[in-house]
Amino acid sequence: MEQSKTVLIVDDDANILQVAGFAVKKAGYEVVFARDGREALSVFAEVKPDLIVLDVMMPEMDGTEVCKIIRSQSQVPIIFLSSRDDEIDRIIGLELGGDDYVTKPFSPRELAARIKALFRRMEGLAGGGRHSSSPQPAGRKTMECGCIKLDSDRFQVFWKDQEIVLTATEFAILRTLLAYPGKVYNREELMAKAYDIHTVVSDRTIDSHIRHIREKFKAKGGDPIETIHGLGYKIVSSPAVQP
Repeated sequence: MEQSKTVLIVDDDANILQVAGFAVKKAGYEVVFARDGREALSVFAEVKPDLIVLDVMMPEMDGTEVCKIIRSQSQVPIIFLSSRDDEIDRIIGLELGGDDYVTKPFSPRELAARIKALFRRMEGLAGGGRHSSSPQPAGRKTMECGCIKLDSDRFQVFWKDQEIVLTATEFAILRTLLAYPGKVYNREELMAKAYDIHTVVSDRTIDSHIRHIREKFKAKGGDPIETIHGLGYKIVSSPAVQP
């Protein structure tokens, strides 16, 4: 029998912990809790959860700072929770390495669905994703283009021999672009591939993810994604090499 996945829920509101915890347990996952940022880091280090639901505004240490620390050592999927619905806050959360964003008040069923979607995305990436229509061999788990190599089995991306560490959402977007090098993907197509349920995300959310991917490649000396203004993005068949 497959081992149940563990979800860490972090929030300083006891009622939210109870409601969210009940919904996540009902969805079939193990649940652990933390009531502030420092406790979240302690529980994370001890339990090594498979996914984190992370409140933004908390005492001791806020969620964005917790995310920064976790991202320095792990690419565990993170869903932000926030009572603020300002798009700029959402963008900041995603740029810090969040994979999704749920605004309070939220439906417990929606939160459970978002969690399931993230796990399905991870499993899909490891199993070859939803790109069997690619001109490459069906079920392909390793994809290469120029200096880029993507390995779905190991959830790894390399520029030359240097590993590029991506979040689950960033990995899904890059894999989509690599399926057809040179093809221009509009934002709607990238949303459909990166999110497994009908999640409403703005164009700026996709732009934020793309910008984050490009920054990570540029830090290693590459820039494989080209912006086609007014249309979308594509992988360059011969990615530029930064000096």
